[in-house]
Amino acid sequence: QVQLVESGGGLVQAGGSLRLSCAASGRISSINTMGWYRQAPGKQRELVAAIESGSGTNYADAVKGRFTIARDNDKNTVYLQMNSLKPEDTATYYCNAELRTTSWGFFLPYWGQGTQVTVSS
Repeated sequence: QVQLVESGGGLVQAGGSLRLSCAASGRISSINTMGWYRQAPGKQRELVAAIESGSGTNYADAVKGRFTIARDNDKNTVYLQMNSLKPEDTATYYCNAELRTTSWGFFLPYWGQGTQVTVSS
């Protein structure tokens, strides 16, 4: 009924850049917060960045000054521009959206399938 599809992951050298995109589709009534999480092998999933419907943002300390989150409400899409990438940024990145469908009145979290980001040293 609702899909979040990510794109833009890949392999990059340290110091390089990548841009992730995540488009939400389906019977969506409205979207509240959208965000990006990441999970490295053997570690817990952690918040990278989030953006509210009013464009307020929140970043993990580890990515402040290097990553920028943005959204296009007309396209139900969230972006993550990642600059000055480091090997420790290597992880699977997951898109998250807190949204309400046309058939359910509550906001619920939805997840994308994940996209791999690998930063070589």
